[in-house]
Amino acid sequence: MGMGRGGKFLTEEEKQNRPKVTKKLLIRIFSYLRPYSTQLIVVLLCIIASSALNMAPAILTGRIIDDGLIGRDFGKLVFYIVMTLLVYAGANFIGVLQSYLNTWIAQHITYDMRNQMYRHLQSMSQRFFTSNNQGDIITRMTSDIDGVQQVIANTFSSILSNAITLVIALIAMLQKNWIMTLVSIVIVPLFTIPTRIAGKTRWELTRESQECSDEINGILNETLSVSGQTLVKLFSKEDYEYARYESANARMVKLNIKERMAGRWFFVILSTITSVGPMLLYLAGGILMIRYGADLTVGDITVLVALLGKLYGPVNQLLNIQVDWIRSMAMFTRIFEYFDMPVEVKNPVYPLVKKQARGDVEFLHVDFSYEPSRQILKDVTFRLRSGRSIAIVGPSGSGKSTIINLIPRLYDVTGGKVLFDGVDVRDLDLNFLRSSIGVVTQETYLFNGTIRENLLYVKPEATEEDLVTACKKANIYDFIKNQPEGFDAMVGNRGLKLSGGEKQRISIARVLLRDPALLIFDEATSALDSISESKIQEAINPLVKSCTSILIAHRLSTILAADEILVVKDGRIVERGVHEELVNKGGVYTELYETQFGVMHETDEKA
Repeated sequence: MGMGRGGKFLTEEEKQNRPKVTKKLLIRIFSYLRPYSTQLIVVLLCIIASSALNMAPAILTGRIIDDGLIGRDFGKLVFYIVMTLLVYAGANFIGVLQSYLNTWIAQHITYDMRNQMYRHLQSMSQRFFTSNNQGDIITRMTSDIDGVQQVIANTFSSILSNAITLVIALIAMLQKNWIMTLVSIVIVPLFTIPTRIAGKTRWELTRESQECSDEINGILNETLSVSGQTLVKLFSKEDYEYARYESANARMVKLNIKERMAGRWFFVILSTITSVGPMLLYLAGGILMIRYGADLTVGDITVLVALLGKLYGPVNQLLNIQVDWIRSMAMFTRIFEYFDMPVEVKNPVYPLVKKQARGDVEFLHVDFSYEPSRQILKDVTFRLRSGRSIAIVGPSGSGKSTIINLIPRLYDVTGGKVLFDGVDVRDLDLNFLRSSIGVVTQETYLFNGTIRENLLYVKPEATEEDLVTACKKANIYDFIKNQPEGFDAMVGNRGLKLSGGEKQRISIARVLLRDPALLIFDEATSALDSISESKIQEAINPLVKSCTSILIAHRLSTILAADEILVVKDGRIVERGVHEELVNKGGVYTELYETQFGVMHETDEKA
């Protein structure tokens, strides 16, 4: 007779966002159960058997009273007692089996859903990850799908179990006496009314207590922190803050007392009604036996009273299951929202895979926008021939990084074409395209593992010689060689055990290990100190001269190493050429040179 389920109510937000339960939604949910139909049938049989066996002790009690005690038959008394114990044991065994199968099915369904969700998220474009909250993505992958396990293991089985128990209890009572059964049905709502009223009252009080608790925590966080205490003392607000805390604390005490007493009064009312129910059955049974000579025994009445308890539990739980049901449907709806998000960057139906990539890149009148109302690139056209290099420069936010993100199809163009080796990138196999391009970004990401593991992530079959060669090209081999563990040195979470320059050079080595046809450096040195920057520059300059490469750079020496410079402003290529031509034009490049590159050039000369 606990408060647990009776105290469950939907929040205002849940009421407003209540999902629309449609036939399509239910079919989709149950499609995840279909592969486990055999196990589900066994669970259903277990529920039926368990519900029936749980009724049996009440019926056997009647036989113990009538045949064993009143009939004074010791043999029957022992027999029915043993039978009752065996029934309890059988019901418990079946309950364990049902619980195991429920858990097994729930675990396997969540396993399927997690795999499906992870695969789907991996196929989403970069736009999805930049426009959606990372915490929300993780919540869908973890909490929401974990909640599905609770739904399948508990909510669905609870609905089935209570419904079957209710039906069996009614059938058993009707077999005893239909008049007494009708009296029982009339009594049942009396049990549920106080449960609902008290549950709602306690829920309101709990909500108010939570709000009060949040207020108290807010006061403590504000006034007991170092900054808060400094402010309080400087403005002599100790008494004011104490009065504020005392008021909230007193309100919390009153709410806690009300909540506890609401529960007590509920149990008093419920206990009273619970005792009225059996008394009414005894009265009705007595009238039928004494006044009308009905064919009822003391054992029959005892059985009906016991079955009344079996009837009340399922009714009460089914009345309150709507909260779990609505929350369950909302959870599935949230998960399906992600599943239904379209995959923007898809592998073509008939992908083209070349034997060897050259690294030739061409943009033909490319337009791009993250949102329809805000265009980022406008009519961008240029060509990078294999074996040559270009530098892309321009003010912050001009669209430089967006240009290079379109080549490996992190996004797709909204107008025009991007060609790789003369083929539209949307017609090339994604794996082939991305394996032919090596990108070194400003934000280096290393996994929590060894240097070796981070390097082999892109090429698991690489030999020790391959690692050494790549690291020498990236100007990081001397550092690795001097580590006690060498390539097996741990880098820490996100590479925290390394400096920014060391991480960046390892990331360059990782890209070189892949031996891509095209190298892209996206401001690979902008967040580093001058010493680290110079070491990375020593690694990049030879690569620019020997490989097909694109550089987004803020350092003049890098730009000078490129065969052509593209100047981007407001999403357009406004100037192009070599350094000498552009610096004398008096345009955007001249302004950048004088304000940014010129200062760095002076620093380079002094160094």
